[in-house]
Amino acid sequence: MLENRYLEKYIIEDLREKMVFIGGPRQVGKTTLAKIIAEKNGAYVYLNWDSREDRKLILAEKFPAEIELAIFDEIHKYKHWKNYIKGIYDKNKGKLKIIVTGSSRLDVYRRGGDSLLGRYQYYRLHPFTVAEEIKGDNEPRPGKSLDFHVPDASALAGVFENLFEFGGFPEPYLKKNRRVSRRFHNSRLEKLVKEDIRDLESVRDLSGLQILVDILPEKVGSLLSLNSMREDLQVTHKTIASWMDVLEKMYYHFRIYPYASTAIKSLRKEPKVYLWDWSEVADESARFENMLASHLLKFVHLLYDAYGYKAELRYVRDAEARETDFIIILKGKPWLAVEVKLTDQKISKNLLYFKEKLKIPFCYQVVKTSGIDFTQSGIRLMSGDKFLTALC
Repeated sequence: MLENRYLEKYIIEDLREKMVFIGGPRQVGKTTLAKIIAEKNGAYVYLNWDSREDRKLILAEKFPAEIELAIFDEIHKYKHWKNYIKGIYDKNKGKLKIIVTGSSRLDVYRRGGDSLLGRYQYYRLHPFTVAEEIKGDNEPRPGKSLDFHVPDASALAGVFENLFEFGGFPEPYLKKNRRVSRRFHNSRLEKLVKEDIRDLESVRDLSGLQILVDILPEKVGSLLSLNSMREDLQVTHKTIASWMDVLEKMYYHFRIYPYASTAIKSLRKEPKVYLWDWSEVADESARFENMLASHLLKFVHLLYDAYGYKAELRYVRDAEARETDFIIILKGKPWLAVEVKLTDQKISKNLLYFKEKLKIPFCYQVVKTSGIDFTQSGIRLMSGDKFLTALC
């Protein structure tokens, strides 16, 4: 089940010419994926910065002889990690393949001077999703209609329901046990706040940050007001903004920003917030929306990381409060829009409006109810399990 993750073929191809960095949430399967790839490349060494013995080997640049690939895990916790990796790569180019994994964003070089540009490819590993689990090896078709795959209907429904309840992180999803799931959430969040963030960020009030983590699941799908949360937590606007940035960098949540167009009047600039682990969201409707957001973000990230397309995930909202949940922008233009409804099978007036106003080629209204698929007024209304087979 853990073998042949959706990024494997792209990573293997890139390793022929450059380093590969794999980022993503804690416990999403980055190390497992790296080791599976390494085992197919011959002799390798795995070094984890959190291990004292491994740390000594890393700093001494002491690696086993005749290895073909080196995996550096969590090395971003080392202050000078970028220069270190750059040096190892330049000294061993053509002789040693390198994979770097980490639970914090590894593309921060873009903000600063000395860069690793041209020396590596960065991938963001996402949790399991419907298309990946039904083994749909989907080749994206940017700019065209989505291509849906429907295997055995009962098997598809089972995959969807399990992902909806347990999320796509390997441990709770594979065990499909609520007790395991609850303990996984507790452990992951505790380590995120008390270990990862403590090691990497200058956050003095970890208890306040923990409270923010506790209330974010209730904010899923709504416009995110930092001022409102600032008042709730009794901290400054600067502090709450910093905490949100830290948690996003650590892959706890992601924000989707509004799409701006001269064709519509938009006054609100606030983002909407979603969690990488949608199973933390208690409300069924919000969880379903988060699940769709996560699948769409994974799709957009694959288009960018593996294929180089300038794709973005946004939402649309105008001055009259008309809103559509998601829109994928490709090369600066709307490609497809998605409106999410738990059960409502009446075509959304807002989606119809934006379809015409923004000239969106493909529009979908997605419901959680299985067995739904019809087209009306140019909008395809379909069940979530089938819709998600078209992504990745």
